[in-house]
Amino acid sequence: MQSWSIGILCYNEAGTIKDVYLKAKSVAARLSDQYEIIVVDDCSTDGSRDIIHTICDTDHAVRGIFHEKNLGIGLSIRDIYFNAKNENVVFIPGDGQFDSEELLPYASFSDKNYIAFYRKENQSYSFFRNSLSYMNKLVNSLFIGLKLRDVNWVKVYKTHILTQLDLKAQSSFIESEICAKLNRLFIKPIEVDSKYIPRVYGTSKGASWAIIRKVYIELFKIFINLRQFDPTKVNIDK
Repeated sequence: MQSWSIGILCYNEAGTIKDVYLKAKSVAARLSDQYEIIVVDDCSTDGSRDIIHTICDTDHAVRGIFHEKNLGIGLSIRDIYFNAKNENVVFIPGDGQFDSEELLPYASFSDKNYIAFYRKENQSYSFFRNSLSYMNKLVNSLFIGLKLRDVNWVKVYKTHILTQLDLKAQSSFIESEICAKLNRLFIKPIEVDSKYIPRVYGTSKGASWAIIRKVYIELFKIFINLRQFDPTKVNIDK
């Protein structure tokens, strides 16, 4: 049985974070006898932090990481990946738009794979949001040869491989960097259709111009880093 680290990203998700944690806890217990939950709060101002502290105080399987200023999704994701203690690691959003039960069929998988969930084009998104998704796919394909259906949605990786990838990205582009390097290691994605769950609380934070600008500033740096990446230095087998 493989062990699991489930990370939850939270930024102003007071209306959903407890339910997301409870669902993740239930799923984690069914995935493995050995699991942990890491909740990263990116300086929420709506009471989310108090909820997370209460969860951590009552459940010793949960660790909280609290940012003193808003650092963005990339650094929050890094906190999950580099603090995970177990074999498989995944982050899920704290807004409740991913059903963590979708992880259950993949309780165990090979070191030669990673699990990549993908969303179909969402008709409730604006034309702007769907256009950004299309441009993101195009940039990933043209610049780093990455052809995943949805590079920015939920994925499950092997923790011991992630820690060897010399990851540089600090924006959401970290997912592109990871997947591009895994491709170089001939670690293949298992792509899984993920159902879309409408947001019931708060607003989306993933399509602001500030976030987009940060991603594309990093693009050139990551392109150079990928050219310097040496796959022979990565030990895939534990």
